Amino acid sequence: MLFNSLSYALFLPIVFWLYWFVTNKSLKWQNIMLLTASYFFYGCWDWRFVFLLAFSTLLDYYSGLVIGNATSQTKKKFWLILSVGINLGFLAVFKYYNFFISSFAELLGTFGFKAHFATLQVILPVGISFYTFHGLSYVFDIYNNRIKPTTNLVNYTLFVSFFPLLVAGPIERATHLLPQIEKTRAFNRTKAVDGLRQILWGLFKKIVIADNCATYANMIFNNSEDYSGGGLFLGALFFTFQIYGDFSGYSDIALGSARLMGFELLKNFNYPYFSRDMAEFWRRWHISLSSWFKDYVYIPLGGSAGGNWMRCRNTFIIFLVSGFWHGANWTFIIWGLLNALFIMPSILLRSNRSNMDIIAKGRIFPDPIDFAKMLLTFVLAVFAWIFFRAASVTEAVDFTMRIFDFGAASKAVDAPIYLYLLISFFMIIEWIGRENDFAIQKLGLKWTAAPRWLFYYSLLFLIYLFFGKDEQFIYFQF
Repeated sequence: MLFNSLSYALFLPIVFWLYWFVTNKSLKWQNIMLLTASYFFYGCWDWRFVFLLAFSTLLDYYSGLVIGNATSQTKKKFWLILSVGINLGFLAVFKYYNFFISSFAELLGTFGFKAHFATLQVILPVGISFYTFHGLSYVFDIYNNRIKPTTNLVNYTLFVSFFPLLVAGPIERATHLLPQIEKTRAFNRTKAVDGLRQILWGLFKKIVIADNCATYANMIFNNSEDYSGGGLFLGALFFTFQIYGDFSGYSDIALGSARLMGFELLKNFNYPYFSRDMAEFWRRWHISLSSWFKDYVYIPLGGSAGGNWMRCRNTFIIFLVSGFWHGANWTFIIWGLLNALFIMPSILLRSNRSNMDIIAKGRIFPDPIDFAKMLLTFVLAVFAWIFFRAASVTEAVDFTMRIFDFGAASKAVDAPIYLYLLISFFMIIEWIGRENDFAIQKLGLKWTAAPRWLFYYSLLFLIYLFFGKDEQFIYFQF
């Protein structure tokens, strides 16, 4: 079930009504209802993978109980390794088996051996990387004595499978979401209206910005030999706005939907294209994943305790793992390594900001130095996204090199003028609202009713105008 579909437009109000008007007298039945809705939501993709989700959930739930009650360190470590091993084993089979087999065959080929290994013809279970990380963080936190294991299976299962975050995040922590699941929730009209605004902005990002940019990004990347350097750079720009509108749009819809039910999920995006260096960019992009790797990979490896060498080494490791997490292709690994390289100046020069201050806070325009830093960071992100989007490393390298080829004229990019206007409008609104949780959270609240509703209806009209593609979200493949 897609967030940008009529089925979800029917599903969400029904769940909202059942949640607040039928089961609202009992926390237990509210959670059971949400759990049922979540499994129905996931089963709409492929009901067979519901059993995989349930098995992974039961494994981590039981492992958490054993680890939390174990009297010996050996037993705790055994169940931690068992849980992590089985969870990562599922990922290895469904997501990485074919990659490892084909890469090994290619390696043998370089030494003159012709090998033909059987590959698996399996469908990647949607959201497996996300719900696997939900469960792993729970087990890690119990092992490290950050939380106590819950004895309520319904509550834990809802934590793992809550439908807004189930298939593409944000990657929640039990320390943040479980307490909200375990306590009584009261309807808050202000939060609910705020949630509707966030859903509206998320739909605009996805349907109006991302899907329109995708048309021309796909056209240019799939026919890159037809375009000169300027056209290829434009294609990379379209993909840059596509992936941001697509993924942050999903996150907005997820957070807004959860807010309707009285939950606050982890913020996943914080205006990353207004960053002044790549380190700041990664504190603003896919925040829940970046913080996950920081807490469960970077810090256990020693963090930055060993000086620059330790910081550089561990940074490369987490970006290598992050790239591999995104997909079973060398392009993602190169993309991760590029981002690690781009972050090195911040580490070596010790200019890495410890907080996420807002650029040009309280001002309309940034100062020239901040603007130059922001522009450079954006360009670096654009070039890194080429490897994320390309089908192979060879294609990505050729695409990148040909951007700087200003030779013979070639096929023009015939993107309509309205697309450039929509992107400009989108970024202006993002800039205006950059001090809030999402761009239109407070925009227009001080206006009179007429202009405020005119703005909302304008967004709705644009969504209606471009609605109908039912394009899947990019991160569903991860």
